[in-house]
Amino acid sequence: MDENKDSLFDGQLERLKMLYRVVSDTDLALKMRKTQSAISSAKMRGRVPSVWMMDAAYSFGVNLQWIITGEGEQFLPYQAGAETKKPDVEVLMVPLVEAVLSAGHGRFESEPGSGRGYVFRSDFLHGKGVPARMVLMRVDGDSMEPDIKSGDMVLIDQSQTTLYPGQFYAVAVENMVFVKIVSAMPGKVLLRSLNTAYPPVEIDTRGDLEDMVRIIGRCVWICRELL
Repeated sequence: MDENKDSLFDGQLERLKMLYRVVSDTDLALKMRKTQSAISSAKMRGRVPSVWMMDAAYSFGVNLQWIITGEGEQFLPYQAGAETKKPDVEVLMVPLVEAVLSAGHGRFESEPGSGRGYVFRSDFLHGKGVPARMVLMRVDGDSMEPDIKSGDMVLIDQSQTTLYPGQFYAVAVENMVFVKIVSAMPGKVLLRSLNTAYPPVEIDTRGDLEDMVRIIGRCVWICRELL
């Protein structure tokens, strides 16, 4: 790793520690809800994942460019109450839901909402569906590999519940949530994985079981951190 790249990485990591008010890599990992190995991998590659810096910029209301380079104002003018010109493009915030979609064994976790989210261009979201019905969730499990890996973030449009062949859907089965290719047939629903290690799951929806399966929405976009 060359000296300039090393210096840039060290600066970014120190600014993240300052924002999260920690001094150690271990505490930083805990605050960012990352594993210690994720921090170690970033150090080995000499690159802080951009999504970490974006998360911090949004969470603490600071200038992303300041986190990346250490230059410029830490707080943007509009955050100090100054008037600024209207952005050239309209943007919308999509909430990051604190639940873990399972793409493996249907594990479902729920944590108190953090109020975090990500900003997207309005025209991009409108091209995908209905922005007001969209949420972001992280996938846990490897059953949809290679297309969707564990830890990927998926954008789900809850307005899109009509099933189409080959599309990915977030589907709730009782208290479990899956990301699967879903097919509906008379009296049953078939959940199919891409990873051949996971056989299709057939669910009987007749009679009293009719309400146990709910299509949450279609997955319209996937984001992956490159470590």
